Amino acid sequence: MMALLEELQYRGLVNQMTDEAGLTELLTKDKISLYCGFDPTGDSLHIGHLLTIITLRRFQLEGHKPLPLVGGATGLIGDPSGKKAERTLNEQHTVEEFSDKIKGQLSRFLDFDGENGAKLKNNYDWIGSMSVIDFLRDVGKNFGLNYMLAKDSVESRIQAGISFTEFSYMILQSYDFYQLYKEEGCKLQIGGSDQWGNITAGLELIRKMYGQEEDERPKAFGFTIPLVTKSDGTKFGKTEGGAIWLDSEKTSPYEFYQFLLNTDDNDVIKFIKYFTFLTKEEILTLETEVEERPHERAAQKRLAEELTTFVHSEEALKQAQNISAALFGGGNLKELTAGEVMQGFKDVPSFTVEEEKGLIDLLVESGISSSKRQAREDIKNGAVYINGERCQDMDKVMGDVDKIDGQFTIIRRGKKKNFLVHYKG
Repeated sequence: MMALLEELQYRGLVNQMTDEAGLTELLTKDKISLYCGFDPTGDSLHIGHLLTIITLRRFQLEGHKPLPLVGGATGLIGDPSGKKAERTLNEQHTVEEFSDKIKGQLSRFLDFDGENGAKLKNNYDWIGSMSVIDFLRDVGKNFGLNYMLAKDSVESRIQAGISFTEFSYMILQSYDFYQLYKEEGCKLQIGGSDQWGNITAGLELIRKMYGQEEDERPKAFGFTIPLVTKSDGTKFGKTEGGAIWLDSEKTSPYEFYQFLLNTDDNDVIKFIKYFTFLTKEEILTLETEVEERPHERAAQKRLAEELTTFVHSEEALKQAQNISAALFGGGNLKELTAGEVMQGFKDVPSFTVEEEKGLIDLLVESGISSSKRQAREDIKNGAVYINGERCQDMDKVMGDVDKIDGQFTIIRRGKKKNFLVHYKG
């Protein structure tokens, strides 16, 4: 069995760390508390946040205690790391709403029970009540201007411009690390590679606040994981429709599953190492599958299964698989539930009817066909499908037999144009 840092190295999850030998020794001897911050800049985390969450989970499975931190205070300021311009500041009530939603999401992915149960923190609890004078005298005095200007997150923004508000973000995040070190005995902060400057600034603040002479105090450490990119250099987790969210209302489990199922052969093993808890032996087997039988897409299926179950549930995975089989695997659309129809056809044009209609009238009123003449031609030419089955009956009247779960009918015109008919009542 691999040691934790060795396991993280194998999975490609180590970008930078401070004092590798010291951290290795600490993790071997002790069970520690570690933290990672998540700023509430939206009402949901996205798949890009998942790697740090899963890394926290890996530490927890080895007996360490995660302290996921929601940035109720820093979310009001804005992190300049990786940003080309100032972020629009959200109102406090909005940030509070976002914080609550993100707390709920984090609670799904980590174990909050037991001796090393995770503990949710919010930095508004200690920053929100701090006066400007206290902040400047007790914390700000420990940061030299030249030291801050040399950090990548600041240096990259000097030419374009950076406000004092965002400039102060590094100090606030550093104070988080100090506060958790003092109150929770937190000895490690992890984050994406863009957080290296903020993490090392926190270590410097801890050193200065406790004084050089107090070497008997346990040392703190910093650790970053890579930002997730695809083999073509583009950012992982972005699609034409936007980000892949962890909230099932924003990105359905079916969309989440399909996104992972479409992973490129060049990326799939890397992502399996990153995002799943499969053993090295299982990963090597899948690596062979990709090399010898790429058309079977066994690795992509396993990645999609593991991650959809982790983020959503086994039931959500089964729903996603049912929808995929009905749409792409020759399955029967009529066997789908109403919930599965809503997921699988979330983005197709829809039309609501209050009473049973003739097929021709339905095609015209819903805009599927431009006129009754066109509708007749479409039916005659075999271009109209009801719930996946071709219909060439000119006198067809839509009835209960055509309703999926008593609520929907899926009409397809041609090879790809799907329409969703919803019945009221």
